[in-house]
Amino acid sequence: MPKELPMDAIHIRTATLDDIKVLRTFEQGVIKAERPFDVTLDADPITYYDLGELIRDQDAIVVVAETDNKIIASGYGRIKPARHYLYHTSYAYLGFMYTLPEYRGKGVNVKIIERLKQWATAKGLSEIRLTVYNDNLSAIRAYEKAGFERHIITMRLR
Repeated sequence: MPKELPMDAIHIRTATLDDIKVLRTFEQGVIKAERPFDVTLDADPITYYDLGELIRDQDAIVVVAETDNKIIASGYGRIKPARHYLYHTSYAYLGFMYTLPEYRGKGVNVKIIERLKQWATAKGLSEIRLTVYNDNLSAIRAYEKAGFERHIITMRLR
């Protein structure tokens, strides 16, 4: 497989309820990847998302990347209300970013984020945010490559 997939080989589309089975495996991939960074996660089996609700939600979008008729990545955007003291009243929150391991580092995540940015712009949202574990350096690098900047750190006390 080439280092970068040809851009025309990656198709980004809105997920449908028919994609739920694949998306559930991606969700478990996200949980598995994040478990080493979060000791507060409950024991398996757990889920993060109501994928059917996300797909049906008018204030959200779930997208998938496909190549050769195979779903290889996912992401979602959701409109969230902003804190009352911020200049924006709502923002796009991105999550469920998952790419199959064999397709990582090939520009797929950037294409997912670009599609979610287009959705946010069409919804009139100028602020886009996501969360990432502080020690998840590969994810941080991927998001920085897509244009995100570090903004705030959430801290916890045991």
